[in-house]
Amino acid sequence: MENLLFCLNATLPVFLVMVVGYLLRYFGLLDPHFVKTLNAFNYKITLPMLLFRDISQADFSQVWDTSYVLFCFIATLISITVSWIGTRLFLKDVSLHGEFIQGAYRSSAAVLGIALIQNIYGDSSIAPLMIIGSVPLYNAAAVVVLSFNGAHAQGMDRAAVKKTAKDILTSPIILSILLGIVFSLLPFSLPVIVTKTVNNFAVLASPLALIGLGAGFEGKKAISCIKPTIICSVIKLLVWPAVFMPLAVWMGFSPQKLIALLIMLGAPTTVSCYIMAKNLQHEGALTSSVVVSTTFFSSVTLTFWLFVLRSLQLI
Repeated sequence: MENLLFCLNATLPVFLVMVVGYLLRYFGLLDPHFVKTLNAFNYKITLPMLLFRDISQADFSQVWDTSYVLFCFIATLISITVSWIGTRLFLKDVSLHGEFIQGAYRSSAAVLGIALIQNIYGDSSIAPLMIIGSVPLYNAAAVVVLSFNGAHAQGMDRAAVKKTAKDILTSPIILSILLGIVFSLLPFSLPVIVTKTVNNFAVLASPLALIGLGAGFEGKKAISCIKPTIICSVIKLLVWPAVFMPLAVWMGFSPQKLIALLIMLGAPTTVSCYIMAKNLQHEGALTSSVVVSTTFFSSVTLTFWLFVLRSLQLI
């Protein structure tokens, strides 16, 4: 019971904030335009401020772990490859291939991951290592996957590749991580005025991001493409954690690193999958269904995985 309460205290507050966001949208207190603006504000301002604060105040030379970053990268690469091969072999509807593959591997690692890690440990200093190892690969692979798979697949589009490369290199999250590393290595601290200003934005990151996720939740779309949605959701929420978490435990990663890995592997499919699918000429119905399904059921599956790790005294 103690372990169960620990897990519920870790996950339920996070998902309840998402529920509040959904209710605010449902009762008309938030409109679609505001939600879109809020998500952009979170992505470009508050999340980068949070990451910069946590990294710049830490001794990054002590936090850095090459084996951990490589593990995140290789686990992500294997997830993409296996999803691609499995989809080609077993999913008959060719038009759904690109969306299925992307939905099966791509997590909401930055937004939901940071929120959960913060809720458990009080800071997100380990999250950047996981983000460095997975998020750039998420984006680059999505362009390849969606360009070569689907009813209207035409191979790599130069404009899409160029745009994705630019987005990765200019990503506020990636840039904030790099800037935080630089300041963490400097022999002096930032002025108090600067640190307090950054902190005022950083504390907004998790609650506003979760409200944005909840407000963007569209339950009616979950009933479309029900069979592939279920299969894709099971792979995303259950299969990858079951495959890679035992390996992570065997490698001896710390409890906080295990939590970050769990988020990378078992967090719901990110909302940005839908935007990218639409931009690359895919219908988008399966993607939206997977986003809704994984977001809803991850409150149960993440609690389950945390309970397993807690019961085994790994966290």
